[in-house]
Amino acid sequence: MRFRLTGDQRALRDGLREALARRFDGEALRAAVERAGDGGGGAVGSRAGEARAEGPGTGGRRMGPAGVDGGVAGALRAGGPLRLDRALWRTLGDLGLFALRMPEADGGVGLGLPEAVLLFEEAGRALLPGPLIATHLAAGAVPGAATGETVVAAEDGGLVEWLGEADVVRGDTTGAVPLRSLDPLTPLHRVPAGRPAPDPVAILLTAAEQLGTAGRVCELAAQHARAREQFGRPIGAFQAVAHLCAGILVRAETARAAVYAAAVTADPADIAAARILADEAAVRGARDCLQVHGGMGFTWESEVHLHMKRAWVRTQRTGDVTQSEEALAAALAAETA
Repeated sequence: MRFRLTGDQRALRDGLREALARRFDGEALRAAVERAGDGGGGAVGSRAGEARAEGPGTGGRRMGPAGVDGGVAGALRAGGPLRLDRALWRTLGDLGLFALRMPEADGGVGLGLPEAVLLFEEAGRALLPGPLIATHLAAGAVPGAATGETVVAAEDGGLVEWLGEADVVRGDTTGAVPLRSLDPLTPLHRVPAGRPAPDPVAILLTAAEQLGTAGRVCELAAQHARAREQFGRPIGAFQAVAHLCAGILVRAETARAAVYAAAVTADPADIAAARILADEAAVRGARDCLQVHGGMGFTWESEVHLHMKRAWVRTQRTGDVTQSEEALAAALAAETA
């Protein structure tokens, strides 16, 4: 099976990468993290939306700006909840990120899972904040989600990301309580509701975001290994560092093949395998990238530690990796029975 991208697919991917480079580059990412650390919200010019709750147990009630009793979501101080950049969100809607798989007759772009995977890979590479997957999956079902006018959060295995900024919440969030998130740009709430059946598309798009992180930390490790010198030589010339960089690359490219294949087949077993490999590539790749950077990787000026924290948070979405391992094992057992 060949996974060479078409010209249109490359143009789609490159177009989003260029748009994010203008609208949410490394400088904007660090500024958002600094504002989150100050407790003053994560984006300039954004607003806290009131959420319309959907699903069992919510009773259609309206929630306050912070989502749950005015509480603060995420690893923030008492200065205020993290805010989404609504202008950026509408820009993503204009670019077709949310309406990508909607039929053209319904106002969508009319593309499929392979194209969605490419764009969510770019979102992961840029560490784009917000409930991207939940809003994408709601396009066509929730008014305004496709255009970025509506922010949608969803209960996902007992966790909800960005509950406080959601206009619409899908699922039962009764009794949601804020958690201290590892990722400063992903506020979390835990809900006591039972685990819903994982959505295969959500699993695949999460794997695509993990692939974006895996690719980005590979770039960062290679750049630092070439630029940083010790004893008069680039550190990449030392065998230990070269082995770390090679391992990051191998895991990233293995995951890429699995994620792209799953996007083509949409087979649940392929999606489970893609999720397992992408989680490993992102988490281990970020860890090894930190090793290449040394102490610099932990500083706020670096994005390396942010990729590791986001990768850890993503591993808790759509069930955990154990569910994917069990699903893959069951599929393989059924084939050999």
